[in-house]
Amino acid sequence: MKAYIIRRLLIMALAIFGIMLTNFAIIQLAPGGPVERIAARYSFSSGARLFSNKLTADTDSGLKAAHYETEARNDVFVHELEVQFGFDKPAHIRFLKMTWDYLRFNFGKSYYRNERVINIIIEKLPVSLSLAFWSTAIMYMMAIPLGIRKAVRDGTQFDAWSSIIINTLCAIPGFIIAVLLIVLFAGGSYFNFFPIRGLISSNWHALNLWNRIIDYFWHITLPVICMALSGLAVLTMLTKNSFMDELNKLYVITARSKGLTERAILLRHVFRNAMLIVISNFPLTFLSMLFTGSMLIEVIFSLDGMGLLGIQSVLDRDYPVVFATLYIYALLGLLFKLASDIMLTAIDPRITFNGVNA
Repeated sequence: MKAYIIRRLLIMALAIFGIMLTNFAIIQLAPGGPVERIAARYSFSSGARLFSNKLTADTDSGLKAAHYETEARNDVFVHELEVQFGFDKPAHIRFLKMTWDYLRFNFGKSYYRNERVINIIIEKLPVSLSLAFWSTAIMYMMAIPLGIRKAVRDGTQFDAWSSIIINTLCAIPGFIIAVLLIVLFAGGSYFNFFPIRGLISSNWHALNLWNRIIDYFWHITLPVICMALSGLAVLTMLTKNSFMDELNKLYVITARSKGLTERAILLRHVFRNAMLIVISNFPLTFLSMLFTGSMLIEVIFSLDGMGLLGIQSVLDRDYPVVFATLYIYALLGLLFKLASDIMLTAIDPRITFNGVNA
């Protein structure tokens, strides 16, 4: 197992390097970088002032003078921005410097905020982790009992109707469910039970501990429901198929021949073996909720987490934040995949990865 972990860690390092190199190359080809965006704003504001001043003297000569003066100032300003952001250096030098800095978790400073990127991520990450954890927990609490019941009652009307319902819910995009819940329960057109913005109330710090807990869960109820429904069908069917596979094995037939009840067989023999793959899949399910599930939900419900930060950073071309969030996501993804394998062996020591390609 130690050899497997070491091999996986080496492959993780190569994978992260490849991910960062690919995205760095794509960014170099993308038009409209941060220098161009800031220079365009500066050029517009300064040019407007110069034109208004020059036009008061002579229209034709004023236009020409304002044009040349604006161009000169803009070129100087662009050069200063390139030096400030490091774009005056060749691309390979910038990538090697970024790689060395990221190995030390030094992500630099944001282009648009006077703050270090690592501090921004530390501030935003707990929001996304909180949503991902509770949505994954609720998904498991719903999917495991439902999957077991569907396995026991396979082929019945309950199995058919429950499959139709959960697959229909999961086929609907999460943002549509979010809008529907807002319309129904957040003051849209019917009821006004839940808040529509933020993770906590404005007076949260003035509340006592119990009211803070209530206020927190009051705010995350709708976002968590939207995220939990997105993966409910997959986890339910995974649980059902795992239990059905165990129920058809020889040891279950032997237990039945000895006169054990179905409940005793299910709880004493089938449950541990069937839950092996379901429980070991928890890290990957959590990771899926963290990466893909929370992004649009954070935007819709105005939750200041990593998803909202990532979208704003891409739109603003804030490259330090973009690459730092990408690096954190890639690192967490690979570590969670390794944790899933380790959890698998912890639950069932009979499983080994010796001789398995990483």
